[in-house]
Amino acid sequence: MVSLHPLLDNGITKGDPSFPGGVLYCQCATDPVAVTLTSNVAHNHACGCSRCWKPAGALFSIVGVVPRAHLSVTANEPKLRVVDPGATIRRHACAACGAHLFGRIEADHPFKGLDFVHVELGAGKGKEGWQEPQFAAFVSSIIEQGFDPASIGGVREKLREVGLETYDCLSPPLMDLIATYTAKKSGALK
Repeated sequence: MVSLHPLLDNGITKGDPSFPGGVLYCQCATDPVAVTLTSNVAHNHACGCSRCWKPAGALFSIVGVVPRAHLSVTANEPKLRVVDPGATIRRHACAACGAHLFGRIEADHPFKGLDFVHVELGAGKGKEGWQEPQFAAFVSSIIEQGFDPASIGGVREKLREVGLETYDCLSPPLMDLIATYTAKKSGALK
């Protein structure tokens, strides 16, 4: 089986509910972008959508939210670029390494005021304190990216084995059919 995500493949490490936050860094060896969070995240989850940043080889990203007031760019902000200015979530990524440091919603939206972050980009002692993933979202979306629809049941099973419930807008079999249709139409699946 392929990697769900390095933070999931060997089980989930429980976070600390009183974790005060920390610093996230892009993956540049020199002059990394730094983003400081002054609180823990909420709603941390595995996300299968095609827009979230994922480590190489992983099917899912791990993304949580933090109130906008608790996030600040504290080093090398000029390196940040918005990946897709027309997207609802404007993902701010390092132009050099491509890592997404945060996603911000500017439009009128239920999640406006929350920034989306990848706490795995944290460093140093205490990195394990971030809230652990709570659920898996957009599981069917990995099919739209070329994942074999016949194997999606195994992915859901593995997610449940590590303790994550899987979610989609409709029942999983219906979402798989919709995603398979979309993937075939786009050419991601033959």
